[in-house]
Amino acid sequence: MSRETMLQYLENSKYIDFDNAEVKRKARELRNVSSTEIELIQSTYYFVRDEIKHSWDVQDKRVTVSASDVLREGVGICWAKSNLFAALLRTNGVPCGFSHQRLTLGDTPDTGYCIHSLNTVYVSALDKWIRLDARGNTDKIHAEFSLEEEVLAFHVIPENDEYDYHDNLARPVEALMRVLEENTDALYMYQYCLPGRL
Repeated sequence: MSRETMLQYLENSKYIDFDNAEVKRKARELRNVSSTEIELIQSTYYFVRDEIKHSWDVQDKRVTVSASDVLREGVGICWAKSNLFAALLRTNGVPCGFSHQRLTLGDTPDTGYCIHSLNTVYVSALDKWIRLDARGNTDKIHAEFSLEEEVLAFHVIPENDEYDYHDNLARPVEALMRVLEENTDALYMYQYCLPGRL
């Protein structure tokens, strides 16, 4: 990946707004408790995974979009949480992008489909990209920080027409951000407005 392309994974934007004072403060706090780049990525991951709640898990109707929204409210769906994760890492100079999966809303295809967002992170000490899923764990969903193998919240089931895009985008998908911006109830949105394809 060229230097010019890599710089896209460090950009500030409307959704990854790490110029926000509170985002910068939290990023600095996470950096100060980390002695290496890998520790920084790990501490940032666990902060977003564990301290920022997933809207559906806690049945919270608030819709958050930008990184600063998510940090302020302490809640968001995966699309929004991935914005915060990217912003906190980018503030500290760690390139971070976005990856996606197409998943069923329930256990079978008749329940419909949605797009799940997670993050890609460039680990310079290892000269490689890894994927991390900070969605948030439940008794049935479990993701972990790992440099060796992906321990993601969801594993796709191809026979259910689920799909892992294995993408690495520098910016959030605009269509997904529009869904967040156009809705005021995260629980309604989660059930009825989430797109099933990128």
